Amino acid sequence: MCGIVGYVGHRECLPILIEGIKRLEYRGYDSAGVALLGDGEGRLQIVKAAGKIRQLEARLLEHPVHGRFGIAHTRWATHGEPNDTNAHPHTDEAQHVALVH
Repeated sequence: MCGIVGYVGHRECLPILIEGIKRLEYRGYDSAGVALLGDGEGRLQIVKAAGKIRQLEARLLEHPVHGRFGIAHTRWATHGEPNDTNAHPHTDEAQHVALVH
């Protein structure tokens, strides 16, 4: 079952988002991802990975993101195979909007 966590505030949101989706691990999932806003440039920063949250955390070490607004998602594939492309968040072509469902 998918899990969704969001944060809007004054603190760095990535640790809050990661802790939130870790609390949802018991529900089962096959991929995870985050989208953050608030890096000072006003652009979305998206990192996602197939597999467990530890794979997402490893990718975040390679591609650090920062922000005060964000969403995180764990996905259980019901349509499409579990891979990086199908992991959420999804974005529009210009990467101005990120969504999870």
